Amino acid sequence: MSNIIETKVCSEIGDIEGVILHTPGSEVENMTPGNAERALYSDILNLSVAEQEYKQLKQVLNKITKTFEVKDLLTEILEINEVKESLVNNICKSENVKPIKSSLLSLESGELARQLIEGVPLNKTTLTGFLSDERNALRPLHNFFFTRDASMSVYDHVLIGKMANKVRERESMVMEAIFNHSSKIKSKTLNPSSSKHHKDEITIEGGDVLVAREDILVIGTGLRTTTQGIDFIIKKIKKNKGKHSIVVQQLPSKPESFIHLDMVFTLLDRDKCMVYDPIIMQPNKYQTILISIDNGKVKKIEKQSNLVDCLRDLGMPLEPVYCGGKKDIWIQEREQWHSGANFFAVGPGKVIGYARNVYTLEEMNSNGFEIIDAQSVVDGKIQLSDYEKYVIAINGSELARGGGGARCMTMPIRRKKVDW
Repeated sequence: MSNIIETKVCSEIGDIEGVILHTPGSEVENMTPGNAERALYSDILNLSVAEQEYKQLKQVLNKITKTFEVKDLLTEILEINEVKESLVNNICKSENVKPIKSSLLSLESGELARQLIEGVPLNKTTLTGFLSDERNALRPLHNFFFTRDASMSVYDHVLIGKMANKVRERESMVMEAIFNHSSKIKSKTLNPSSSKHHKDEITIEGGDVLVAREDILVIGTGLRTTTQGIDFIIKKIKKNKGKHSIVVQQLPSKPESFIHLDMVFTLLDRDKCMVYDPIIMQPNKYQTILISIDNGKVKKIEKQSNLVDCLRDLGMPLEPVYCGGKKDIWIQEREQWHSGANFFAVGPGKVIGYARNVYTLEEMNSNGFEIIDAQSVVDGKIQLSDYEKYVIAINGSELARGGGGARCMTMPIRRKKVDW
C-alpha cells in the first residue's frame, strides 16, 4: 500500500486522515514590541510555553491521524536541486534580497529550510548593514504556525493562499512548492497569483474558507479575503458540473480578532455549528450573500437574513452553539477574542479547542459534547473511541495570544466522506 496521501477535503467535519502542522520555533521569539505590529501580533509570545502547548496539540493529533511538519516537508523538497534553485530565486526576487541568494543556495537542505522559516541574519560587515535597524536580511515567518492560511484543501485541489500582508507571502510560496513536489503528498494546486484579472486586488486566506459540504462553500470577506479573491474562487467552481452554492459572510475590520471567518463561525457536527452571536445571528450591517452556481453559470446573487438561516435553506440545518454562552455579551467578547469560536473538527461531533474558554466549553457540554482534557488523551488515560461527541480541551494561554485557535493551527489535507 502506498504511503502517499492524496489531498481531498469535501467537508469541515469528515474524519481527519492527514494534517499539516508547524511547531513554532525561533521565528516566534525573534520579535520586539517595535516589530510585533508589523509581524501581525498584538503581543509577544513566550516561546517555551507556546512550544509546550503546541506539542500537546500535535501529540493529540498523532493519536488520531497522520501529521506532517512543514519544516520536514520543506527539507525533503529542497533536496531536489531544481526546486531549491527555483524557490530560493523566487523568494529572493519577491523580497528584494538577491544579494543573499548564493549564500542560501550553498546551504544544505535542513539548514536552508530552517533559515527560510526562522529568518536570515543581516550581514553587518557593510556600512549599510551596520547602520540598519533590521536584524534580518530575510525576515522570520512569525505566523507560520497558523498553517491554515497559506494553503487550503478545497475538494480535490489545494488552493494556494494569496496573503493580505507581504510579511506572510513566503508562507504561500513554501506551501506551493511542498504541494507541487513532495513525495509524501499528491495534490493539484491552484494559485490566484496566476489570475489574469484583478491580480493585485485578489487576496485569499484559509481562515476565511470553509468547505461546508460537497456543494457548499462558506467564505468570509474582510481584511484578509477580498471580494476579488472570492470571484476567483467562483470562476474555478464554475468549471465543476452540477449545482454549487457559495455563501459569503462580510466581516468587521475591527477588532483584530475578526480577521477571519473561523474566528466567528466554525462547523462542529452534521447538525451543529459554533457562532459568535453578535456577528452571525444578530441583525447587523454585515451582509450574508448567497451565490448560486448551476452547470458553470452564476444563476443568482442575493442577500440572506443570516448565515445559519441561509445554510438551513440550502438543506444544511445547523443548531448554533454560542461562543461564550448566551448570557453575557462581555463574556462572549472576551472568549471570542481568545479564539473561543475557533474549533478544529477531527470527525463529526469530535473537535479540538482551547481549555481557557470555559463558558464556551460549558455551552458545548450542554449541547451534548463531552469535555476531555487533552493531556489525558496524550497520556492514554482516555480512549476517544469511548465517546460519540467530544471537545478535546488543549492548553492555550500563549498560543491564543498569537491570534488564532485550533483550526488556525491545522491544515487538513484529507478527510473521509461524511455520511450526511
